[in-house]
Amino acid sequence: MDKHGSTHDWPRGGGPLWLHPDDDLAPNRPGEHLHAILASTRDAHGPRRRAPHALAARLARRTGPAAEWRGQLAGHQQVGDALEAMAPGGWRALHSIPLPSHSVIAHLLVGPGGVFTIRTAHHRRARIRVGDDMVRVGRRRCEPYVRLVRREARSAALALSRGCGFPVDTQPVLVFVAASRLTPHPGAGSVRVLRERDVHRLGAGSAVWKPAEVETVYAVARDRRTWTGL
Repeated sequence: MDKHGSTHDWPRGGGPLWLHPDDDLAPNRPGEHLHAILASTRDAHGPRRRAPHALAARLARRTGPAAEWRGQLAGHQQVGDALEAMAPGGWRALHSIPLPSHSVIAHLLVGPGGVFTIRTAHHRRARIRVGDDMVRVGRRRCEPYVRLVRREARSAALALSRGCGFPVDTQPVLVFVAASRLTPHPGAGSVRVLRERDVHRLGAGSAVWKPAEVETVYAVARDRRTWTGL
């Protein structure tokens, strides 16, 4: 146990460098889990047939069982790139963190201004209204994004506090990609709601972590074992 009370068995000065590659989440790409879903979708529906006309080819790419997954993957990659661009300011990002419940934390951002769990949603040209518990996409579709990102933030706070040996407050964030209109509701409360172009604003808050503390939290977060037992 280290001076913070952490139970991770790391050699002094070693930290994540001693992680077995199978336990290190740092190499995970944004949308890592979506690559597997897309691959299974392609396998289930067989090879894509060549469309006879250019218009039909474009329609085939925009519809079908894999179209939404491709959009979601593009959204994860765009947000992931924006988070990685914050590195010069002392921010560290992880992507596609698997949880025991078969859910995934899309992005985890750790830096001077705190710790954020980020859920990304790609809804091209859709009008988005964020309520106190649900998100309305267009006129009819509703998604439980607010409830889910709050749950992910609670899970992350529990896992990181347990792994670090000191309290780690975690803030939930929803990022919408390619929406035509975004209307947050005050009832969303602690959940921050952003467009993809505004992700950098997460780095604008006052500092609450020292650089050494950021590295400690990041080292714990990148260890797959941190997230077991939730």
